Amino acid sequence: MCGIAGLFDLRGRRDFPRDLVERMNTVQFHRGPDEGGFHFEPGVALAHRRLSIIDLSTGQQPLANEDGSVIVVFNGEIYNFQELVPELQALGHVFRTHSDTEVIVHAWEQWGEDCVRRFRGMFAFALWDRNRDTLFLARDRLGVKPLFYALLADGQFVFGSELKVLMAHPALPREIEPQAIEEYFALGYVPEPRSIYKAALKLPPGHTLTLRRGQPMPATREYWDVRFTLANPMSMEDACDELLARLRESVRLRMIAEVPLGAFLSGGVDSSAVVATMAGISGSPVNTCSISFDDPSYDEAAYAREVAQRYGTNHFVETVASDDFDLIDTLARLYDEPYADSSAMPTYRVCQLARKRVTVALSGDGGDEAMGGYRRYRLHAMEERARNMLPLSLRRPLFGTLGKLYPKADWAPRMFRAKTTFEGLSRDAVEGYFHSVSILRDPMRARLFSSSLKKELAGYNAVEVFRHHAARAGTDDALALVQYIDMKTYLVGDINTKVDRASMAHSLEVREPLMDHPLVEWLATLPSSLKLQGQQGKLLFKRALEPQLSQEILYRPKMGFAVPLSRWFRGPLRERVRNSLLGDTLTGSGLFDRSYLEHLVSAHQAGTRDYSAPIWTLLMFEAFLAQSQGIATRPEPVAA
Repeated sequence: MCGIAGLFDLRGRRDFPRDLVERMNTVQFHRGPDEGGFHFEPGVALAHRRLSIIDLSTGQQPLANEDGSVIVVFNGEIYNFQELVPELQALGHVFRTHSDTEVIVHAWEQWGEDCVRRFRGMFAFALWDRNRDTLFLARDRLGVKPLFYALLADGQFVFGSELKVLMAHPALPREIEPQAIEEYFALGYVPEPRSIYKAALKLPPGHTLTLRRGQPMPATREYWDVRFTLANPMSMEDACDELLARLRESVRLRMIAEVPLGAFLSGGVDSSAVVATMAGISGSPVNTCSISFDDPSYDEAAYAREVAQRYGTNHFVETVASDDFDLIDTLARLYDEPYADSSAMPTYRVCQLARKRVTVALSGDGGDEAMGGYRRYRLHAMEERARNMLPLSLRRPLFGTLGKLYPKADWAPRMFRAKTTFEGLSRDAVEGYFHSVSILRDPMRARLFSSSLKKELAGYNAVEVFRHHAARAGTDDALALVQYIDMKTYLVGDINTKVDRASMAHSLEVREPLMDHPLVEWLATLPSSLKLQGQQGKLLFKRALEPQLSQEILYRPKMGFAVPLSRWFRGPLRERVRNSLLGDTLTGSGLFDRSYLEHLVSAHQAGTRDYSAPIWTLLMFEAFLAQSQGIATRPEPVAA
């Protein structure tokens, strides 16, 4: 895994300062500590940090074709490069290395912009073609690898693997995008293509960008999308057999490496399936890494140990204290923009552990989105059945009124917490799903935001992100629709972002076999009834794995990488919460209503409401503001 950076002059052929490009590259040293490389010519500068995985001796970057006219910097892996090499050789291309990087330059020469359609893998790359005066950027289909870019006022185009690369350029404007704030407080991340800054963008997954000197900045071009046809008439038995064959192929491709390789093992279905498949392929014991928690209510270590013992893995475990909350400021530095998934902390720790043993780790990420595993999918399907009993014109006033009148009852048993259900039933399918996944729902954001921020938003609501993708989903199937939305939003903006930054902080490459695009495409052809039946999600996957994993591993309730935020904020982080939410950084930003901030802190710490998720979201925003402003992240104490 690597980091890329560069500059391109859209208007002329100015020479870029070497010290600037070196500084941009140095801020992402953690992404590739093994080697660094540069290419300079008038109007173009390319930079690369390398974490050596394949072709350790000759895979240095930037890498060029035979005559040096095509040059690439690349972050990721092309898993089918061994198939593409003989095809390109037969077409007359000469290879000088054994790296997957060189496939990119020759594929560009042969197929142009359509080269990306031939690649199977995770990637973000920038390619300079001197003969065509063209800079070509591409990102993989499911957004595993990141790519940020900005066009500066003087015609400089700047790009990099992380936002901090762009921020190393002194001409990048630092003005925050109000719509990104709205999206962050709804979703916990800033979804593509936006970034927290107005001037910077993310290249969306499955898109390319082609820049030509002397021409205006073009729009991005989509080269891939997943289509939920749901029309494949397979039986459960046949689908189980094919799923296992496809999983085996995906895992096999991702076990190609010239460095120590292993897997994360949480004890959940997805990581356990990956480990079981690896064990069936590998001729030696698989290296597996887990973290355990000293709080039993958050600990899955026993399930991970069961899988490790069954498959004879070299299993490494470290215990994380339940009060392991020292990473708040570290996370703000890692993610560069606000990011509110608290599972980033244990993810950071398991990557830290894995890097002590391996350089490449396989993970089970992407399985819930592709195979229908989230609990919220089941709830959404139930709500959709209820919505279909009455037209929206009747549901909206009836359930909307009930939702307003029914009290918020976080303290009550789940069966009595009807407020959220009523609110969901008053909406259409997209609004309802957005409502169910929002961290701060519409009424809370309306109370949290200052009048000046609301004026800047001019009525914009983050639900428009979901509406945009829903309009392109090509399906009104209840499960398929929200799977599609999640693949475009949550999977990219939350899951992939979390794993990329946490792993790269430790110079660890993570590969995701459940995000293999042929596997995802095939699963999208299967009826939703094979994935979700009643209260059982991920049905096909679990049935296929029954010979390989125990019933308890497969069918126990999903736990996930949770951390005890509610207890932290009433106990050891009590003062940190009060100082951060009511200190100068947030209250002085002009973005928030101080009285509502005081309500969140007081009600949570008094135990009358559970505001742990909104408070964490605000803590991470405060840490981002403090980092971006270059001030201390712990403001002076305020009066209680």
